[in-house]
Amino acid sequence: MFLRNWLKLLHFMGLEFWLPLPILGVAFWLGGNQLTEKVLSRPYTTVNKLQADVQPEFYLSMHVLFIQAEVDRNAGVTKVFVQPINASLNKSKFQVATTDISQIEIAIAKRLEMSIDDIRKLVRYQIIE
Repeated sequence: MFLRNWLKLLHFMGLEFWLPLPILGVAFWLGGNQLTEKVLSRPYTTVNKLQADVQPEFYLSMHVLFIQAEVDRNAGVTKVFVQPINASLNKSKFQVATTDISQIEIAIAKRLEMSIDDIRKLVRYQIIE
């Protein structure tokens, strides 16, 4: 009977909901501590290790803004103008002794030490007849 009156009093005051919350909070706190300790104490092995003595796989001799190629079919040569991104660097000019587009791209790629795909993205052709 005493318990029944006690529950009615708790229900009347609205405390039957609020009283279990600290118990749940303490349970989550202890469970979280146990889980954190378990995760942080497990061994951690790395497969890939840092190798500082290896040279980079790519090398870009200059950062290029655009490449303009003037193809002179009458003379059989192509004049190439290279504009670097940095304005303080000198513009590069050179000639290629071919008018075939694929050969021009290969020659520019060798000269600038870049990939042919990068050259194709940057080059603009002007054909002079």
